[in-house]
Amino acid sequence: MRDGHVRGLELSRRFYLEAVAPLLARHFGGLTHTAALLGAGSEVLGYDTERSTDHDWGPRLQLFLSPEDAAAYGEAVDAMLAGSLPPRFLGYPTNFGATGAGRTRHMETTDGPIRHGVVVADPTAWLTGHLGFDPIAGVGLSDWLATPTQTLAEITAGEVFHDGLGLLQPVRRRLAWYPGDVWRYVLACQWRRICQEEAFVGRAGEVGDELGSAVTCARLVRDLIRLALLMHRRYPPYGKWLGSAFAALPCGPDLAPVLRAAVSATGWQERERHLATAYEALAALHNDLGLTPPVDPRTRPYHSRPFRVLHAERFTEALLQTIADPEVRRLPLTGAVDQYADSTDMLGDRSRVRRVAGAARP
Repeated sequence: MRDGHVRGLELSRRFYLEAVAPLLARHFGGLTHTAALLGAGSEVLGYDTERSTDHDWGPRLQLFLSPEDAAAYGEAVDAMLAGSLPPRFLGYPTNFGATGAGRTRHMETTDGPIRHGVVVADPTAWLTGHLGFDPIAGVGLSDWLATPTQTLAEITAGEVFHDGLGLLQPVRRRLAWYPGDVWRYVLACQWRRICQEEAFVGRAGEVGDELGSAVTCARLVRDLIRLALLMHRRYPPYGKWLGSAFAALPCGPDLAPVLRAAVSATGWQERERHLATAYEALAALHNDLGLTPPVDPRTRPYHSRPFRVLHAERFTEALLQTIADPEVRRLPLTGAVDQYADSTDMLGDRSRVRRVAGAARP
């Protein structure tokens, strides 16, 4: 970033402790509140760099008040901060430029009232607006399935600096990871995505379509990365940070070179060879989890065709057999929203898209 480097999460923590909290105590002495940095932003997930400072980055946080206090004091707190915050904090402007066409804001100096980055809100309203459901009231099956993993990561990552309301930490614990049967279901559907396309790398290459083979390989690599994150109980972030999240996994240092080799290969046989190595490594990891009886982790021919595959549907079936909740067992094998959005099962079947979307809607 700059001399005196500070990461975004640390900047926001210190901004609350050294600037916002003292002002609250001085002007609104007994006001119970919760302060945190959650939601969108690379710094929430810990991936911010100097590049991140160009938009929606800076001294910012959420300041949550009870519904009654938000109604009674919210505007006054916002106005007090606008008039009392220092113009700069740790060398960074505390003023944010007006929202642009892309609905982004950036730090800029000002001589007038500060358009600060402190969002003053009722936590129920803010969480419901971000998630699409109220996690304080509980989390149902449709909530788990209809919420993108990026969104779940945005609520469970970041940091709570102070939880005077006593609501946010329980919510974060509740959303920390899928319930056991939902986890098994999501894993089963992720293996199913792999089984749907694992033979296509070779089939496309066999007819001379190296581009199609490469595209399929890249899709499989993405699905393998997401599978590895799900196995390690990590919510997969969206594409920009998917590789960074994977690299931090225990299996990342060994598997990342294999997956890079697969996507950079120029022939389908080489792609298939690297993918087979990755399949077997993740199959072994599945067995290490102990969620099912052991499944043979070795790759094999695709029926009578000369393509090397895992037959990943075997892992799907093994996981489904361990699901006890009848509601989860009845679900179609299209998975959570990130999985069924481009599932092969959905192609050409718009009625199923409508049925699944309706079932998953909170």
